[in-house]
Amino acid sequence: MGTVGQKYKNGALVVPVSIRGGLVLLAVAALVSGCADPAGTGARPQRPLHAPPAPAADLQADKTRIRAARLRAEQARIAAARRWGLKRVPLTAPLAPATKPRITTRHGFEVDGHEQKGLPPVFTTVPTEQKIVFLTIDDGAEKDPAFLRMMSELKIPYTAFLSDYLIKDDYAYFARMRDTGVVLNNHTLHHPFLPALSYARQQREICGMQDVIEKRFGRRPTLFRPPYGNYNEDTLRAARSCGIRYAPIWNEEVYVDHWEYREEDQDLHPGDIVLSHFRGRGDWKGTMPDMVRRFLNRVTAEGYAVARLEDYL
Repeated sequence: MGTVGQKYKNGALVVPVSIRGGLVLLAVAALVSGCADPAGTGARPQRPLHAPPAPAADLQADKTRIRAARLRAEQARIAAARRWGLKRVPLTAPLAPATKPRITTRHGFEVDGHEQKGLPPVFTTVPTEQKIVFLTIDDGAEKDPAFLRMMSELKIPYTAFLSDYLIKDDYAYFARMRDTGVVLNNHTLHHPFLPALSYARQQREICGMQDVIEKRFGRRPTLFRPPYGNYNEDTLRAARSCGIRYAPIWNEEVYVDHWEYREEDQDLHPGDIVLSHFRGRGDWKGTMPDMVRRFLNRVTAEGYAVARLEDYL
């Protein structure tokens, strides 16, 4: 029995005449059957299916949907600003830079051999010319649900630095915070004055908090803030050994009723890191939403937007 196969001549498929003739007859039959009315009802043949929309039409529809979504989002922010008693709608931060700025330790904040030893940089401001500031909130004592709602509704980014002895009575509160996109970072287990401790005890404070955050919230931090902003070489060596890459502190601090400044000009600057705390009426003359209101009214009036610190590191 011969092998079944196709024959080629000069690279082209050769179809036998008898097969070609059969194919032609089949094609004609298909055309006739498609146009005929076999039931004799006089019904017209069905029209062919419509072609899909042109790509340009799809693109225009997508743009329309995007514009509509942005308009709804902006209307929601306007309503939220009014609901939370803000004087103006907070400005929207620009997109994070594709190339991150180089972060170095602020002059005068170095320990001996800081950069040569590869220790985490200590900084108060992120290098940028954009009118943005970064809100950071420390410790975790106050757990105000209204604060979570306010920040979520206003779409204000912030970074939390947590101490375990203050958050362990309500890890779920900070899990809800994490679920809104907030990054939870390291502020030690017990908030001690670190330079007074040995290297080993500092390492336990910092690495221990790394373990808590990873266990409770699923992620090991790369940012660490020393309590009170105090540190020595052992602090930074211990932090590095625990996986810390940056040690941001702050340039301004905002309370319910006032601001405090590191710089003599008593003003905001592009890229400044602003500190506040998880505090309420037990410690302040107001609530955390009151603090946020004071913060946002000030930065918005001066033309600043609030950006996410981790997007610049």
